[in-house]
Amino acid sequence: MPKHAVEANFDGLVGPTHNYAGLSWGNVASKSNVNAVSNPKEAALQGLAKMKRLADRGYVQGVLPPHERPHIPTLKALGFTGSDKAVLAAVARENPSILAAASSASAMWTANAATVSPSADTSDHRVHFTPANLSAKFHRSIEHVVTGRVLKSIFADDAWFAHHPALPSVSHFGDEGAANHTRLCSRYGEPGVELFVYGQVAFNEQAPAPAKYPARQSLEASQAIARLHGLKDSHVVFAQQNPAAIDAGVFHNDVIAVGNANTLFYHDMAFLEEEKVLADIRSRLTGTELQAVRVSSAEVPIEDAVQSYLFNSQLLNTADGMLLAVPGECREVSSVSRYLDDLVKGDGPITSVEVFDVKQSMRNGGGPACLRLRVALSDDELKAMHHGVLLNDALYERLTTWVEAHYREELSTEDLADPMLLDEVRKALDELTGILGLGSIYDFQI
Repeated sequence: MPKHAVEANFDGLVGPTHNYAGLSWGNVASKSNVNAVSNPKEAALQGLAKMKRLADRGYVQGVLPPHERPHIPTLKALGFTGSDKAVLAAVARENPSILAAASSASAMWTANAATVSPSADTSDHRVHFTPANLSAKFHRSIEHVVTGRVLKSIFADDAWFAHHPALPSVSHFGDEGAANHTRLCSRYGEPGVELFVYGQVAFNEQAPAPAKYPARQSLEASQAIARLHGLKDSHVVFAQQNPAAIDAGVFHNDVIAVGNANTLFYHDMAFLEEEKVLADIRSRLTGTELQAVRVSSAEVPIEDAVQSYLFNSQLLNTADGMLLAVPGECREVSSVSRYLDDLVKGDGPITSVEVFDVKQSMRNGGGPACLRLRVALSDDELKAMHHGVLLNDALYERLTTWVEAHYREELSTEDLADPMLLDEVRKALDELTGILGLGSIYDFQI
């Protein structure tokens, strides 16, 4: 008998080293704001405000902690030696780009943290987690170890949860996590269809591929995760991303499509074989009909979709249909704003739109959907997880006070070499693990 289940959202808390180093080739927003001065405190408070709004509406909302940055173990592995202060000074002098990579707060985008399959889909009826190797970008490839520790701390009971190591960190198995994974279903506790979207077939050089920007997710990685999670063929669809979309700046599928329950909201340039993808989903989806909400290029040109991050929005169930939680930039692009007005006037599944201010994240190329990892949990699984990370009024107040106490209001890339910043980060994170009850998860704590 199907279990009652909810979809919990676990948002990444923006880290104290949030900065604009422009590290992500293929991410237009990241490159366009390179070397601007960031405001880590404002970024973290914006993220918390987003979480609080959703928690106040009754959604299960969790918090995932930032990672330690700058990451001294990474720098030492690259041959920089001596005290932490000496390491920072040497790398800043010899190669500031490496320091920027080892200081990135990109773990805030937890849509890339892992791929999660709920127990209704898996062969052993446990929730499965695989941290993303993020091998396409050096600054992100160092995240999966701590991500794995965090997920194991929160979802510790192996009677309910299964954890896998990240896939081999090579381009053939490049994995970007849930940003290229969507689950469609009748109800969260019932078997669904897991849609894996890939950009390249790594072992077939003749397969279609983008010409300008790299494809970060491989078919082989998606297939490996499906095997690891014990998914049946009847639960899986593999779809290739349109190479032209990647070259237009759609570096992840969640920049051009988002799904929830039985609804897929997508741009007509999202998939290489659109009709086949829809047919494959419909043939596997049970207990409900797929609601495909297609946005045409005539309505919203792909450039406007990328600029506004229309599809990097959260699609959430409400009592009166679905809510689309969009970044504020969607109201600044005329074609997108006009489309959203028409959307809610129609008779489709999306009945309301709300704007969220995540501008600090958006300037680095991440909207509301980038900031959250979705985990479908049955009532028993929800009870079994660690509750110290679930947002309520008291935790929100504690985290707000913590951010106010520990975060800088301005940060430039030159500040990353300041040894005082590293001390500030470690002090803040040591306190945060106590607030969230996560134990020792950082290298400096172990």
